[in-house]
Amino acid sequence: MYNQEIRLTAKDILNKDFKSSMRGYNPDEVDKFLDTIIQDYEVFQRAIEQLEQENQQLKREVKKLSDRPQRQVTPPTVGSTNYDILQRLSNLEKKVFGDKLFE
Repeated sequence: MYNQEIRLTAKDILNKDFKSSMRGYNPDEVDKFLDTIIQDYEVFQRAIEQLEQENQQLKREVKKLSDRPQRQVTPPTVGSTNYDILQRLSNLEKKVFGDKLFE
């Protein structure tokens, strides 16, 4: 997926040869720096592969969930809701006031 944007691989960096000149850079320093870059590239490549796998897994889960039939929730009718509220209120009054309510 990201390979079209990456121009160098760790192997390309490892195999790169620089021409030397009379007043060029210290080859040991260049090699150490390139070794560090190679290690970073390898870490980045592993992270990209892991993220691509995770992305594919999440896409499969989304597809699986979207293919499932949706559960329809029917709202209760107004009359039954009012009856339930009145029944609960009556039960609460009986608990709080007990028999004193009917004396």
